[in-house]
Amino acid sequence: MDTHQSTSDVPDHPLSAVGYAGVLRDLLPIALWRSDAKGRIVEWSLAARNLLGYGPEQLLGRYGIPILVPGPNRELADQLTQRVVAGEAVVATLSVRHRDGHLVPMEMWICPAADPQGGTGVLVIAVETSAVLRMRDSLAALEGLFRQSPIGLAMFGPDLRFLRVNDALARMHGVSAAEHLGKRPAEVAPGGSAAALETVMQQVLDRGKAVVDVRRTGRTPADPDHDRTWSCSYAPLLGSAGRPLGLIASLIDITDGQQAQAEAGRARQRFALLAEAGTRIGTTLDLRQTAEEVVQVLVPRLADSADVQLLEAVLDPDEAAASTHGVVRRMAAAFPDPSAPTAKLTAGMTFQVPLGSVYEQVIAEGRPMNLYQADIPALIPDPQAERLRAYLGTRMGCARLVPLVARGTVLGTVVLTRTRSREPFDEQDCMLIDELVARAALNIDNARMYTSQREAAITLQRSLTNTSLPEVTGLELTGRYLPASDHEVGGDWFDVIALPEGRTGLVIGDVMGHGIHAAAVMGQLRTAVRTLARQDILPAQILCSLDATVADLGENEMATCVYGVHDPAAGGCLIARAGHPPPAVADARGTITFLDGPPGTPLGAGGQDFQTEEVPLPPGSLLVLYTDGLIEARERDLDQGMQQLAQALRHLDRPLDEICDHILDRLLPSTAPDDVAVLLARALHPRNSSRSHPERRHTRGPAGKV
Repeated sequence: MDTHQSTSDVPDHPLSAVGYAGVLRDLLPIALWRSDAKGRIVEWSLAARNLLGYGPEQLLGRYGIPILVPGPNRELADQLTQRVVAGEAVVATLSVRHRDGHLVPMEMWICPAADPQGGTGVLVIAVETSAVLRMRDSLAALEGLFRQSPIGLAMFGPDLRFLRVNDALARMHGVSAAEHLGKRPAEVAPGGSAAALETVMQQVLDRGKAVVDVRRTGRTPADPDHDRTWSCSYAPLLGSAGRPLGLIASLIDITDGQQAQAEAGRARQRFALLAEAGTRIGTTLDLRQTAEEVVQVLVPRLADSADVQLLEAVLDPDEAAASTHGVVRRMAAAFPDPSAPTAKLTAGMTFQVPLGSVYEQVIAEGRPMNLYQADIPALIPDPQAERLRAYLGTRMGCARLVPLVARGTVLGTVVLTRTRSREPFDEQDCMLIDELVARAALNIDNARMYTSQREAAITLQRSLTNTSLPEVTGLELTGRYLPASDHEVGGDWFDVIALPEGRTGLVIGDVMGHGIHAAAVMGQLRTAVRTLARQDILPAQILCSLDATVADLGENEMATCVYGVHDPAAGGCLIARAGHPPPAVADARGTITFLDGPPGTPLGAGGQDFQTEEVPLPPGSLLVLYTDGLIEARERDLDQGMQQLAQALRHLDRPLDEICDHILDRLLPSTAPDDVAVLLARALHPRNSSRSHPERRHTRGPAGKV
């Protein structure tokens, strides 16, 4: 099968005589197909289907050369494709395989064109060779091509004036095809963009190299109220002697795609900001820090300033209604402009919401509100803040007030502003802002409820625990309670109970859980221990009764406990444990031991496995009771914690308060994850005891040495 490649056979005549006809002789298209940068067909015209038998559904998305080009011609087809992708427009005669298998000789014009992904593909305009011999058919074929193609096509002479325009391009411009002829692009669609494109077109003529995917944005008579964007590609048309005959242009309207891409980008940014807000807002249950995190997320990406305000009645519901009604407290504000007079925007300041103001309307109705320019000074109701009001009135272009609503309650407002140099809040901005504020409201409400519950728990725990230890016979006492590092109150407690005959009850316990519920359970156990202690029964029997008490409180309740009775006359202490860490004993010589008797089961577990053991406490020895928060931490296990406690007890010739503080300093990290209770009891010499009692006999139990 013969194949040949040519650029043009235009004779050397004046352009006025042969320009248009010469172009037609070189380019007489009927069929049109286009492939992307990878060689996959992305457009297949009706004429191509008629000539070659393939429908679009059979070729679109498939590689064109293996299907259309017979084997002997594929090397030439690949060479031509490479030249075209490099920017050259060529004319060739090639045989193309019909769907039924026979070969169709075709005259082709092949030029570079932008593909849907922005790469450089190939545009093929072809006609049967026999049609080239019949000029009458060539004009009909050219008209058919221009009518079929959805791509705007135009041919230009060397003077950059339109020679041919298809209907698609005429519709894009809103100017008929006839009105294009003989005019330059800037005359048809005037504007800076058109003038810049003429410069590009002249460069294509001068250099003889194609330019692909030049973006043009502007307005045309077809759509005078909106900007449109086109992808323009230009390739030179060269005669047989390499003389430029003109150029051909293809224009694709990509406005919708650009808008969809821009909207998708904005959507990704919105989702990213919402995801970031989920990680940055509410990192703690501190109310003020949560409010500060809200303004940090909003400024500067969504607004030029942000202000979080909460109602005093929400912050302090126990105050008299008359004193807090309509009062708003600023929790956090971000106003980066250093020239802004922000003295009246300090966090912690309060102001009375004026009747009829925008604040009252937003809070009362629970709905957002936008303000623009002249209305923005109304954000500052303080008549003494004239400088700030004037600043807002001259610099701010828009504001949005959004109520903080959580669980059906309006907590306050968030106020955002943008300067006049920035676009006002649009619908998408408002939706994003409202969603962020709604999420922030839940975080703020969680922090508010936590603060309220924590304060109630602290109040309850303080009312249920000893503020001072009693003076008892034969013992010097001190104790400490420390909440967790997040200031959450738990169920740890200790107590000292003066018993008959100079004895002393010592108790320390840990209710599982935190908050007001744990504190309430702790209070019930403390009361039960005090009641049982005065029944003069052994510690193990007291723990059995406490186990039943915890079981009565609910099947999910559980606690650990140590209860001991010190008898100065016997010089020792009877101790029983219920799943609690073993007490430590340090004697006057510095020997440290931990009780290694049966640990017992936690209270509420129903094990009833409690035993009493006797621990000698000679004068000068120290008994240390503690909860697991003292020895348990992420970086150490219980054995390591007990060893560190033993090391902290090496020097006991100091006041008891100093020893207790030293223990806490040595063992507790700066961010303790759990609350801690410690009770220290040092046995006194008989001469230092306020009372003495006859000797009591007890069974001695072993103690493990560290």
